[in-house]
Amino acid sequence: MENIILIFVCLIVGFLLQKVKDFPKNSPQVLNQFVIYISLPALALYYIPKIKVSTDLLYALAVPWVGFVLSFLFFSLLGKNLGWSKKLIGCLVLTGGLGNTAFVGFPVIEALYGKEGLETAIIIDQPGTFVVLATLGILVCSYYSRGTATAVIIIKKIALFPPFISFVIAVLLNIFQYDFVNEMQSVFKNLGATVTPVALIAVGLQLSFERKSKHWQFLTLGLAFKLFITPAFFCFLYLIIIGKSGLIFDVSIMEAAMAPMITGSILASTYGLKPKLSCMMVGFGIPISFLTLVFWFWILQIF
Repeated sequence: MENIILIFVCLIVGFLLQKVKDFPKNSPQVLNQFVIYISLPALALYYIPKIKVSTDLLYALAVPWVGFVLSFLFFSLLGKNLGWSKKLIGCLVLTGGLGNTAFVGFPVIEALYGKEGLETAIIIDQPGTFVVLATLGILVCSYYSRGTATAVIIIKKIALFPPFISFVIAVLLNIFQYDFVNEMQSVFKNLGATVTPVALIAVGLQLSFERKSKHWQFLTLGLAFKLFITPAFFCFLYLIIIGKSGLIFDVSIMEAAMAPMITGSILASTYGLKPKLSCMMVGFGIPISFLTLVFWFWILQIF
């Protein structure tokens, strides 16, 4: 419950800081860089060395990867047919394809399914959503931000992306079954905990409520895809086509139904992919998702 309260408090604080004249105008950009260079790498170095993957959890791990590809196919094809700009397509692919599987997902899943459910959620988030962000996310940003990026430029950006570097280090530690000493683990945990407040304040600083904004129709479409189409796809695939059921699949579908990822919005803003729309996807998506999550939890009880 504390995490959910924190989300709303930070969004409101960020929004109110827009009214403070002496507050630096480049604050969102500075906060975004802090999240990318400090918070996210620390999070990876704390969690990933501790992860234990089993065969059954591969279905859960597939959710963020398949979900992102689904978002890319949906928005790139739709945008191409409707004549959207590359930046608009890139923004919707990124924010529609990455879910808030950690900062909203973890407390919600633990409340509904306990510690066992949380273990599945960590698998979905760390080697799933987190790595998609650091690889496919950077790929999309590089391609849609300016012109046509060459393969060399894209690979270089992925390789030098701080969260990706920390992920590679953390995976090697996991493979060799090594973890940092307790003191360093505590440091990484505390630094990683800054992701939610810092990122959400940055989102709040960029959030605007313009009635005549051209973004409303795209916001509606983006949230409809993220909160309804994506979980409906996995519900149909896992429960009906494959015929699977149980805790892992319930958690997987609930995580697929989470609001857009905060850091995905930060990344979109950093690359200039419709920053206002990306912030609206998070700012409106999170509160709306608490209603849609109730719907999906009810659907899963039927199955």
